[in-house]
Amino acid sequence: MEEWLELAEMFRRERGERFPLPVPVGRLSNGELPARRDEGQRLLGRRLLELADLFSTRLRMDRREFLATSCGLVTAFLAINSIHGPLFAVSAAEAADPDLALQSRNAHSRQFIFDVQTHFVSDLYKGSSLLGLRRSARQWNPALKGEKTTLEKIRFGTFIKEVFLESDTTLALLSSAPHDRADKWFLNNDEIFRARKGFNEKAGSKRLFSHALFTPGMPGWLEEMDRAISELSPDSWKGYTVGAPSTISEFPWRLDDEKLVYPAYERMVKAGILNVCIHKGLIHPAVKAVPGSTWRYGRVDDVGKAARDWPQLNFIIYHAGIETLGEPSKKALRLFEQKGAIPWVSELAGIPERYGVKNVYGELGSVFAASALAKPRYCAAILGTLVKGLGADHLLWGTDSVWYGSPQWQIEAFRRIEIPEEMGRKWGFAPLGEAGGQVKSAILGGNARRLYNLPAAAERPADRVSQLKERYGA
Repeated sequence: MEEWLELAEMFRRERGERFPLPVPVGRLSNGELPARRDEGQRLLGRRLLELADLFSTRLRMDRREFLATSCGLVTAFLAINSIHGPLFAVSAAEAADPDLALQSRNAHSRQFIFDVQTHFVSDLYKGSSLLGLRRSARQWNPALKGEKTTLEKIRFGTFIKEVFLESDTTLALLSSAPHDRADKWFLNNDEIFRARKGFNEKAGSKRLFSHALFTPGMPGWLEEMDRAISELSPDSWKGYTVGAPSTISEFPWRLDDEKLVYPAYERMVKAGILNVCIHKGLIHPAVKAVPGSTWRYGRVDDVGKAARDWPQLNFIIYHAGIETLGEPSKKALRLFEQKGAIPWVSELAGIPERYGVKNVYGELGSVFAASALAKPRYCAAILGTLVKGLGADHLLWGTDSVWYGSPQWQIEAFRRIEIPEEMGRKWGFAPLGEAGGQVKSAILGGNARRLYNLPAAAERPADRVSQLKERYGA
């Protein structure tokens, strides 16, 4: 544990005594194309600095120091509300009173949070494409500005620091992604298992959970499933119907392919490992134009039949199946305003009613981060659509960390976001409620706790990670 603390301190010193903006004010990029700030983000940045000048002067602090405080975080949400309307629960009194802001911040610091989608890459991983995600995130997550972006920043040490020491995350599920070439996997199944085992042994409790990837169509994939079941005991499964992300794979597949994939479901049921996490959506627009592209396998049109045929399994659709990553198009925004529909998300939300199933879930990794601040009304619409269609008890929290830095800002934003009243009336969306209320508590951790059959004690692990986090914070 001491080496974890030393590593975290080293990363903090590398960044220096900078005072970043407390939340992102840009938009999310997929790392392949630059994430340019539009006029809305530029206006938000200016408004945040204006409010910071106002409140910091009253408190006799300089602006940079102020923005690093709890008051700075509150001020960021005030700035967003001033541009987009009252979407975040916040008051000017919090921005003007450090004690009140800190009290509000600490009120939920022990809230149970189970992040069901986290990542890092192995020490043997040599690819550079993922560094583009981290670099582009500087434009919307200023906490990363000044960082020397190397592969170490997306490896295990950063994962510990950003997920467990710098956020309120209680438990995390370690995921990965396959590739047609074995050397381009983020982590293979054995590496995931070793990370889980080593971390939990040092922690003194089960803080880290793990996927095993299954890859229909790849050579020896069913044998690998059998090996994972017998030797690795994964907590759940992860699959990519597009075959592999960010490339055109030779091995795309459909969830409802009875000949190819149903034998895998038989093994899952027999082993009692019933949570099937599936990457859907996040299609880059340029990919659609490439001949032979497998992007259509990223749609959610294969979920309903598979869920109906296999009621024993829980189909957890990652990224809520949203079609593209980043800024919604003007066409998508008009579609929602006119018809209340969000590409692929609405289709996912409609599956329980259409197919008569109760075993389809949504997950918020990247979809929340990409929309919460850049287009908060659209984000509220996504949340309202998913809760209305799937149910508040069928939506799970995930952040895709560590690609974009610590998930703490996402946690704070989710605790405060609310669906506008007029949107709720128009489309029949129920309010999300208080940060510690039934809906948000279920999404942040309660639903995952139920799916993974965790005891109540898992919500308050008194272990070495708790001790380390206290020391790091001090």
